[in-house]
Amino acid sequence: MTQAVTTPLPLSTYLKEQTASTHESLDRRIMALAPFSSRERFACFLRMQLRLHHATAPLYQNPALQTLLPGLADRSRLQAIILDCADFNITAEQQEADRRVGSAAQDAGTLGAIGWLYTHEGSTLGAAFLLKHAREQLGLSETFGARHLVGHSDGRGLHWRQFKQALDALTLSPAERDHAVVGARDAFAFVRASVEELMAGKQPAAAS
Repeated sequence: MTQAVTTPLPLSTYLKEQTASTHESLDRRIMALAPFSSRERFACFLRMQLRLHHATAPLYQNPALQTLLPGLADRSRLQAIILDCADFNITAEQQEADRRVGSAAQDAGTLGAIGWLYTHEGSTLGAAFLLKHAREQLGLSETFGARHLVGHSDGRGLHWRQFKQALDALTLSPAERDHAVVGARDAFAFVRASVEELMAGKQPAAAS
């Protein structure tokens, strides 16, 4: 009797399934901490984002990853977040501290880096929602304070689909796919730790 061959899930779908609860918990936590309630709160959010962008910036310039994921180098938004931080007068000392934290965040190898990039690139879709709030509640824009939330000129959906297609074209063994999942979870954990350090502060007990 011939056994049915099980087709593995596309890598992007597998990563999404394996990180869904962590992702949802992080989103709820960030919104509970009211990043759009004042510019002071949003500045804390910017510093969290700055750490993440510094953590992932070397991955976008990695030749091996660029070969696996065409167009990767053009996706980095580090310079945009640096300009946003300048708009909010985040000091050079604070930015350097966040650069050091971000730069020391991960050394996960190629497979783990794929998971980090999945996590970071996936955030570009949710950024549309964040940009709307930044405009309406804080008066920010694509040219002041919220540059890093702006979608690609080709459109957020298309840009994300292109990245997913590149991910799904990778031929990875089950063990290699699981290494990528570890990288994605590590990225979410890094963001959560930065949220707690930079955004939590003296929040009401309900913000948990």
